[in-house]
Amino acid sequence: MRSKGFEGMTCSVAAVMGAIGDRWAMLIMRDLILGLTRYDDLQRSTGVTNATLSDRLKLLEQNGLAERRQYQVRPDRYEYVPTEKGRDLGLLMQAMVQVGDKWNRADPSGPPLRFVDERSGHAVKLAPVDVETGAPVAVEHIKARPGSGADDLTRWRLSHRP
Repeated sequence: MRSKGFEGMTCSVAAVMGAIGDRWAMLIMRDLILGLTRYDDLQRSTGVTNATLSDRLKLLEQNGLAERRQYQVRPDRYEYVPTEKGRDLGLLMQAMVQVGDKWNRADPSGPPLRFVDERSGHAVKLAPVDVETGAPVAVEHIKARPGSGADDLTRWRLSHRP
């Protein structure tokens, strides 16, 4: 049984979470972003049941994150590819990888996935920067402020913190 959706919430985080759906869908999106497109490959990579995989792929299609494309006729076979909206989740995936790697620094075998600049081969990471100057900003100096689209609840959240 699915939980209540996030419709009507004025929250960018809720919008992304609502589009993704759940942890299985995020792992499926991970694989789509990494280039896996076939149903059997997605099932093997995630270990998810066929029923759950089918359900999550339909959800990702409905939410505009993935597109189903036919690649064979008789028998009909389809592949799944991320849409532009789905590829945007690559940033979220990279952020999650960076956090997971930080949490697992004690693992002597090193990180399981690296992101590199395909031109130079150098490792890349997400980092906060000042929008106007491009200068790096330390995480401890970042504070949330209401944006132009903030509703009363968002303003309340921000006003009720120490």
